[in-house]
Amino acid sequence: MVFYFKVRPEAGDYTIFMGLDKYENEDLIKYGFPEDIWFHVDKMSSAHVYVRLNKGQTMDDMSEGLLEDCAQLVKANSIQGNKANNIDVVYTPWYNLKKTPSMDVGQVGFHNPKLVRTIKVEKRINEIVNRLNKTKVERKPDLKAEREAVSAAEKAERKAQLRDKKRREEMERLEKEKQADIRSYKGLMVQEKMTSNKQIASGSKTLQELEEDFM
Repeated sequence: MVFYFKVRPEAGDYTIFMGLDKYENEDLIKYGFPEDIWFHVDKMSSAHVYVRLNKGQTMDDMSEGLLEDCAQLVKANSIQGNKANNIDVVYTPWYNLKKTPSMDVGQVGFHNPKLVRTIKVEKRINEIVNRLNKTKVERKPDLKAEREAVSAAEKAERKAQLRDKKRREEMERLEKEKQADIRSYKGLMVQEKMTSNKQIASGSKTLQELEEDFM
């Protein structure tokens, strides 16, 4: 089971989601998207909360409102963190999550600690949590199938782009050859014309020769 929440409208058309338990968290870790940003209460047990950004966006593109919604939701879904004030919430891109065979179910590390950021949450804001919970939707998605479908579509798009690139390169090559042939043909015509003028000049009689013929 995966829970989905809609963020505040002014933050954009984004959806926050999280797994029911640590086993669903494993699937979310395994079949995530490059646009997914992962949130967790630092040094405490909590839900794994994600938000999926638009293609081409990074953590730097997240507004304060979007960050606050994610941070409040992950705090509210931590037994310890929900009761405490001034907690830290860490977040990082999905592709920075590291999973090794020795880790417990739902446990993760990071490939690059420099890509991990921290946001301070002073206290729970019920207004935000209640608003998010009103948008809550439960689904049982086939995360593997969704990821494979997107991967297949991206692969097909890359192939199409490669074909277009090769076609453009071939057209450019043919055009260059055509222009080179035109320049070569013009050069040949000029050379032939110059040779013909010389031949005419050498074959024509001078005025003195014409007068001698007349006499």
